Amino acid sequence: MVRSGYVAVAKARARELPTRLGLALFIGGAAMVMAPSIWPVVWFSAMLAGQGLDWLAFTPFRADLDEPQLVQRVVCMITAALNTAIYSSIAVYLWFRGGEFGPLFAMIQVAGGLLHVSLHMHHVRGLLIASVVPHATYFLGLPLLALLVTRDLAAVAILIAALLYVAHLVVAVRQSMRTAGDMRAARVEALIQRDRAKEASDAKSEFLAVISHEIRTPLNAVISGANLLRRTRLDAQQREHVTMLLEGGDIVLGLLNDVLDFSKIEAGKMRLESAEMNVRNKLAALRRLWEPKATSRGVRMNVAIDDAVPDTVRTDPLRFQQILFNLLSNAVKFTRDGAIRVNVGWNQKTSMLTAEVHDTGCGIAAEQMDSIFDSFEQASVGDTRRYGGTGLGLAISRRLAQVMGGDLTVSSAPGEGSTFTLTVRVEAVEAHQKIEAPTAPRRAAVSLQGRSILAVDDHEVNRRILGLLLEPLGCRLTLVENGAEAVEAAGVEVFDAILMDMQMPVMDGLEATRRIRAGAGPNAATPLIALTANAMEVHRAAWDAAGVHAFLTKPIDAPLLARTLGEACAEPRQTVKTGVEAAA
Repeated sequence: MVRSGYVAVAKARARELPTRLGLALFIGGAAMVMAPSIWPVVWFSAMLAGQGLDWLAFTPFRADLDEPQLVQRVVCMITAALNTAIYSSIAVYLWFRGGEFGPLFAMIQVAGGLLHVSLHMHHVRGLLIASVVPHATYFLGLPLLALLVTRDLAAVAILIAALLYVAHLVVAVRQSMRTAGDMRAARVEALIQRDRAKEASDAKSEFLAVISHEIRTPLNAVISGANLLRRTRLDAQQREHVTMLLEGGDIVLGLLNDVLDFSKIEAGKMRLESAEMNVRNKLAALRRLWEPKATSRGVRMNVAIDDAVPDTVRTDPLRFQQILFNLLSNAVKFTRDGAIRVNVGWNQKTSMLTAEVHDTGCGIAAEQMDSIFDSFEQASVGDTRRYGGTGLGLAISRRLAQVMGGDLTVSSAPGEGSTFTLTVRVEAVEAHQKIEAPTAPRRAAVSLQGRSILAVDDHEVNRRILGLLLEPLGCRLTLVENGAEAVEAAGVEVFDAILMDMQMPVMDGLEATRRIRAGAGPNAATPLIALTANAMEVHRAAWDAAGVHAFLTKPIDAPLLARTLGEACAEPRQTVKTGVEAAA
């Protein structure tokens, strides 16, 4: 605190030196006009010498000296006292030699000096006292001396006014010091709170990463095992049990993805894509998905799109679909009979696309309307038991809508149903604006027959699942347990593709990937696919930096895995330059 006070004063005095010298020149000139003599010149010369000493005394603090020594502090106090004594000494000359207006000019000059040092030096109490005492001595001593010498009652009035001025100045300085202290304390508290918030955010992200990994790993065994079991010959009851397993796994996976999405939105890390979307095609796809489920419950579904709605808009198609998916899921879940209507409109002035999802379900009570968009909230506890869910879907949907420049609102009446209104800001794409990209020849499904795949995973169950999923496709699978074994295997045998887990003992997947890529072995350019339970954005970014062909998360999507491997194996192998070739 002592150091920071001296540094602040030193830098301020250096910054204001030209101002002080200019003011001294003006006062000396005024004194010369009011009472011509050699003394104003002598006074100004003394001011210049004093300011030179002041500059030298405070020089170490302008260089951000660590902690000032006692001698350095004393020197600065003496210099400050000397400079204020010199500055105010001209007031004696003006009082007694300045004629009728001399005393008034003298008091104003000293009052200005008092105000300046009080505000300028309050960072350090010692400097403040050393600077104020000489000014105050002149300020109160001159009228008192005049009263004793001349017995002029006007000097009494001046003395009383001076005392009032000093009293007000003391109050102002104390208030200023208290305010400055409060501001410093507030800044320190804000920094502490910011650091705590960052630590809490980092801890939450780390916790979510661990939870995501620890849930996805066993969930991969459950869902992949159920998918493998569904391929076998089952009777009706067994097939129903497998379906229950898969539906339960999908619910857990959806919950996990919701939590990760919500965390990204809270942290302000939700990044939107921008791509063209055919509105009618997107609505048709959602209708194909949800209409059979609604029909099976005896509920009709109607989708109406206003003619004014553009065929194609630019937005984030995935997030738009996610919001409508949540709304339709809720509508089907809470509607026992009647109909679900989706009305899509367009406001050309605001570029807002509007989608209303109306159902004839149970509705929402008025006192619960404000809370349904809160995290982990549902209309009632009974809804959680009866319909399931976590209450995150609507919270995420509203925040996504707001990130997309719109909002999600609701109107409802118990027993009559609910209407959720989604608005998102989009850019209409006119027909002449759409540039048709040259259509690439459609690649036929690539067979994995005879392909050699290196799969790296430390979990035995995951390795067994990979074998059960991929070996029937005709590929030759080499399974290893950690990154070090992967680097060793990649150094002696050519593979068509490599599947790499992330968190493993001995050596993690990222380090193994970097070593394979940097080495001169036969797999330096082999397509490498991340297959991991670490599914957060930071993990995806780390894999992108390491240089992977694709990023897949667990639980394993068997068709997607096969398709990604096929595309990777079919790509022409890039030539990797060795160090000698690169130097040449």
